[in-house]
Amino acid sequence: MFPQYRVVAYYGTAATKALGVLGQGTPEQAAESVEKAAEGFKTPGKTVQPAMEFIATVADGGPGKDGVYSHDVAAKQVHDYLDAARKHHELFILDVQPGQRDFRDAVKPWRDLLTQPDVGLALDAEWRMGPGQVPGQSIGHVDAAEVNGVLDWVAGLTKNQDLPQKVVVLHMFRASMITGIGTVTDHPELALVQHLDGFGDVRTKMDIYHAIAAPKQFHMGFKLFYTQDHPLLAPKDVLAMTPPPEFVSYQ
Repeated sequence: MFPQYRVVAYYGTAATKALGVLGQGTPEQAAESVEKAAEGFKTPGKTVQPAMEFIATVADGGPGKDGVYSHDVAAKQVHDYLDAARKHHELFILDVQPGQRDFRDAVKPWRDLLTQPDVGLALDAEWRMGPGQVPGQSIGHVDAAEVNGVLDWVAGLTKNQDLPQKVVVLHMFRASMITGIGTVTDHPELALVQHLDGFGDVRTKMDIYHAIAAPKQFHMGFKLFYTQDHPLLAPKDVLAMTPPPEFVSYQ
């Protein structure tokens, strides 16, 4: 996947703009919008690949019927966005906010979709709650052993199904959000992205990026927030970063 491509994604879920720009309109409108956003990131020697990063498992402020502080989005809504992404030749990435579930338990219900060649995965550690923690009240974290359990499983699935390399995104904005990150396992079947999600002014975003980026271990990712970044960095500013991100998302 990398370094041939630079992925530019819209982040969010169906039928709400509260969780990101992806849900502001219809799936077709989302596909058209991310295509336009990706245009600004074209550079010689790289192919820009638009993508949808769809929150398929959403963290909740209450325990819900299963007591896990998260729920899976209806399959029809997921497929509506996947169909729109495919119509526009866009990558589709399932984002998982597990609440109090182990990431491995939260990811496995999406197995059938992860056997598709154009579907990747994102693990959103901010929303991995420990016992007694509530999404939105605490900032979550995950240890590398749990991440590796997911990566081993997805890599095995990818290899056994003879799929192309699959993009897997690890979201974080604090070093403590993935403990033991240096021991996260590399797999040739996976293109691992360390995605830095800090928002606010430019200096804050850059401080977070440079403080925890591990470009020798991962491909780098960077998030832009339409309403929370002041100012919103232009594509040329993102491309001038060191190291330049290979995965850029808008929320």
